[in-house]
Amino acid sequence: MQIMVRYKVKADCAEENVRLIKAVFAQLETDSPQSVRYATFKLPDGVSFMHIAKIDTTDGSNPLVTLDAFKQFSGAIKDRCEEPPVTTALETVGSYRAF
Repeated sequence: MQIMVRYKVKADCAEENVRLIKAVFAQLETDSPQSVRYATFKLPDGVSFMHIAKIDTTDGSNPLVTLDAFKQFSGAIKDRCEEPPVTTALETVGSYRAF
């Protein structure tokens, strides 16, 4: 499964959003789930974000959503957003040293 999530936060929530995202990556470093590839990007406007995840599990589960830091990040995402998250499934056409 590969997905992209894009959203725009309120200007006064951008720093909090970055802090929560960094906490997710800190927990990923600690827990090291082998089936997860994950990247987050802040767009040039400073308030739009894009997350890309590739989850390689045989049972269709998503270990990312079980992380405490991810639960904290996603729990109040709608309150931080000016434009809510939109999730898009991705199909790889070609890839070089990427997901």
